[in-house]
Amino acid sequence: MAIETTAFDAADYIDTPEGVEAFLEDAFESNDPVVIQSALGDVARSKGYAALAVETGMSRAALYKALSETGNPEFATVMKVARALGFELRPVRAAKKPTRTGGGRRRSAPVRKAALR
Repeated sequence: MAIETTAFDAADYIDTPEGVEAFLEDAFESNDPVVIQSALGDVARSKGYAALAVETGMSRAALYKALSETGNPEFATVMKVARALGFELRPVRAAKKPTRTGGGRRRSAPVRKAALR
C-alpha cells in the first residue's frame, strides 16, 4: 500500500498572533532575506492577501508578486507588510561575534634543529 502525502504549507498552521510572532522572529533570526520574504509570504497567505492589501494600501496582486518566491519587494513594502501585521522594524544591536585571542594568525611551534637531524 502506497503512502499518501500532501504538500506542507506553513500558512495552514500560522493561526494565532503568538504563532505569527514566533514564525517571523525565527525568520528574522536567520538573517537570510529569502527566508524572511518567504515567511512574510506565508503569513500573508495565512491572513489572506485581500485583507492585507486593505491594511497596506497596496493591491493584492502587487503584494502577491512582491512576496512570491521570485519577488523582490522594496524595503517600503516590507515595512508596510510588517506594520499591517502589527509589527515594527527596529534596530537592535547584534551580539558581537567572538574574536580569537592571541593577536591574529596562529603560528606553529618552532622547529628545533636537533629534531631534524
